[in-house]
Amino acid sequence: MALCISLFPHPSQAEGVAQRDLPRTTLNAGMYLIQVQVASTAEQRATGLMYRTDLRDNEGMLFIFEKAQMQCFWMKNTQIPLTAAFIADDGTVVNTVDMQPRTTNSHCSTKPVRYVLEVRQGWLAQHGVGPGKRITGGPFGKN
Repeated sequence: MALCISLFPHPSQAEGVAQRDLPRTTLNAGMYLIQVQVASTAEQRATGLMYRTDLRDNEGMLFIFEKAQMQCFWMKNTQIPLTAAFIADDGTVVNTVDMQPRTTNSHCSTKPVRYVLEVRQGWLAQHGVGPGKRITGGPFGKN
């Protein structure tokens, strides 16, 4: 999966092991459900979806940061093309970016955010989820 840019390697990065046992929650994108794993620690965020070879269309990972700031992700060691949605505290999508596997190009939020949702590339566009749309459920509460 994409990861937050970090100067210190994480043990699972070196081992090439995909993390799969993270807490889970369900998010709503309009009438669509997204089953997400929640990466809320520095170690979980650093590994993200790296080393995964599969991701279902209605699955993803929600990255939760301690405070709103400019968030930048890259795709080193990520095998699946992903789209990242940078999300404000109220669940509003600030911006989205498509990211290509196995690259170190930096993809950033256009303003400070605490949340980043990663899903299979194209899922958000296919379901009409882009800037200004609201995500609910999980940390964003109900409609």
